[in-house]
Amino acid sequence: MRANLLNRARLLRCAIVPLLALPLAGCDWVVLNPAGDVARQQGDLVIVATLLMLLIVVPVMATVVLFAWRYRASNTQAKYDPDWNHSTQLELLIWAAPLMIIIALGAVTWVGTHLLDPYRAISRIDAQTPLVSNEKPFDVEVVSMDWKWLFIYPEQNIATVNELVVPAGRPLRFRLTSSTVMNTFYVPALAGMIYTMPGMETKLHAVFNSEGSFQGISAHYSGAGFSHMHFATRAVSDQQFAQWVASVKAGKNDGALTRDSYLQLDKPSIAEPVHHYTSVAPDLFNAVVDLCVQPGKICASQMAMLDAKGGVPKEAARLNVAALTYDKSGRATETPVLPGSVIAQTDRFVKAYCSDNRPMAAPGAETAPPKTLDRLRGAGINQASGPRISLAGPLLQPAS
Repeated sequence: MRANLLNRARLLRCAIVPLLALPLAGCDWVVLNPAGDVARQQGDLVIVATLLMLLIVVPVMATVVLFAWRYRASNTQAKYDPDWNHSTQLELLIWAAPLMIIIALGAVTWVGTHLLDPYRAISRIDAQTPLVSNEKPFDVEVVSMDWKWLFIYPEQNIATVNELVVPAGRPLRFRLTSSTVMNTFYVPALAGMIYTMPGMETKLHAVFNSEGSFQGISAHYSGAGFSHMHFATRAVSDQQFAQWVASVKAGKNDGALTRDSYLQLDKPSIAEPVHHYTSVAPDLFNAVVDLCVQPGKICASQMAMLDAKGGVPKEAARLNVAALTYDKSGRATETPVLPGSVIAQTDRFVKAYCSDNRPMAAPGAETAPPKTLDRLRGAGINQASGPRISLAGPLLQPAS
């Protein structure tokens, strides 16, 4: 009777285990099998780090089971030594093995982290295809909003909402910012997550190695519409991309993305449909970063320039600060500029005081791909030969 019950329990376990694993059959292993070389290298780094850690975890778990079995109460053959307290061989094994694993893991992480720096330009399309030295990256400007994504194509002078289409096999360079709260841009098949922050610009370099349709998401909770803040991503051939651009320019779309239409788009909305814009206002992305899309707003860089020149009179300073004020919902306070008003006079003062009143952009912080990995492995690194940073140049430069 007892044997029958044990057999039934074994059969039940054999039947339950496949059922428990069944939901995993629908999982998409895109992180470990992506379509982009940067994401693939990041996935390989995760696998290598996991295997290195398992070199410690697996023996420890096996030893726990072995010790529990060998020194069980019913095993009278096991040696009983209540006064034992030290073993040099065991101490060396316990400390040397994890130390070697940590050193190996640190070395792999050091090299991988520097090579996969999102600000570093990529040096290859894939493991077999190096990047042509004079190939220009394909630029996309990204703005995270509540709760949607705006993509601006500066070379094509078009824009889309919640749809990202890029050519496959070409290096991609993303400039990213946020119009409201901090968010995270994430296309798992392309590269790792990169933050978007209001008043700041981040960069991401990556490449799609194959054509296909993928999913992009927001990976940072940002409020009520967060669960709908995703976008379709497509990597297409150069010919298909040219046809898509032509269709956006010629189709019945949402017209031009002017500063006024941007301000309307920037209002919070949930489950926003895809939009196509046939043209984009000049310098719009830099104005978003500089917090001065609205009429009458002084740009943050202009405020910094005024401060660098010694400040402005008290009344003008008060108006400048008011023009930068935001309410708790993240919406910028718009101050109307009327002809002959004090604000208009202040605006003229800023233009006269500053040599250039356009939105400003911080100098690019991109890093060139390394010609060799020797320095990443520690060769020739010392204090004297490190890069020197000059503070003599301007902190800000006019956006091109």
